[in-house]
Amino acid sequence: MSIVWLRHGETALNATRVVQPADTPLSDRGLRQAAAAARRLAALSPVALLSSDMPRAAQTAQAVAAATGLPVHTEPLLRERNFGQLRGRTHDSLGFELRTLREAPPGGESMAEFLTRVARAWHRVVAHRANLDGPLIVISHGLLIHAALRDHADWQDSATVPPWLENTAVSVVDAAAPHRVRQVNCTAHLNDGADGPCASNAIV
Repeated sequence: MSIVWLRHGETALNATRVVQPADTPLSDRGLRQAAAAARRLAALSPVALLSSDMPRAAQTAQAVAAATGLPVHTEPLLRERNFGQLRGRTHDSLGFELRTLREAPPGGESMAEFLTRVARAWHRVVAHRANLDGPLIVISHGLLIHAALRDHADWQDSATVPPWLENTAVSVVDAAAPHRVRQVNCTAHLNDGADGPCASNAIV
């Protein structure tokens, strides 16, 4: 059995490369992506949903809940990194690569603070899954999922860590230690059901 990580659907600010405020909702396209991901994940017969409480993740989780009949349990540790006063600015206006910013922006988290929270989120997810008898779906954000998988999952004999995760990308790790990566950054559900190397549910 496994832990299935799902990045939230697209927002209007994703599409225009704006650092997103906490209350950013899904766009119409993001809602369609969430519905497509939900149909795919429902076929895995998950037994629980755990989600960031930020609106873009919560809306994605609600789509999965509607498809599975499961309640959504929220976990603030799964929130995206807090970029403080940089939120609302375009990436191009920053003059640096936001994903690699190590210091804390005004009102935000440093890289070290963020990675400490990611580690806490990872352990919370693993502990939650230990009390279940089937797949756990975890809905969160691109930077958090990327850091969690990069730093805490086992990549032996697996694909390399991608530079980023797409909207509603599905990534799967084993529930038990060492939490081997079985699938990463898969968006086959957005391709009209087209088959592909990451489309199989057999890994779960």
